[in-house]
Amino acid sequence: MHSTLIVARMHPESGADVAKLFSEFDSTEMPHRMGTRRRQLFQYRGLYFHLQEFDTDNGGELIEQAKTDPRFVAISEDLKPFIEAYDPKTWRSPSDAMASRFYHWEASA
Repeated sequence: MHSTLIVARMHPESGADVAKLFSEFDSTEMPHRMGTRRRQLFQYRGLYFHLQEFDTDNGGELIEQAKTDPRFVAISEDLKPFIEAYDPKTWRSPSDAMASRFYHWEASA
């Protein structure tokens, strides 16, 4: 399984609004189109963490392909009042806010 973690800033009182937007988005076929298996959202002291897990290693490519879909464009716009780039000077797309994994452990079956 492949995963990505996006880090941004979020207004602490916005959790319910952000969750609602993603709930509506995830009820469409968009997660399947992007190869998303699981999405988890976290907040901590004004920070936003968006963990997305994929069945295959090409999740990033599938997201890039989906970026022109009107539903992807719409959720990106709808999130703007609640989510801000962690570093606005360097942010151009979600890939600019992805954390780099430097350790991984998984239990054996």
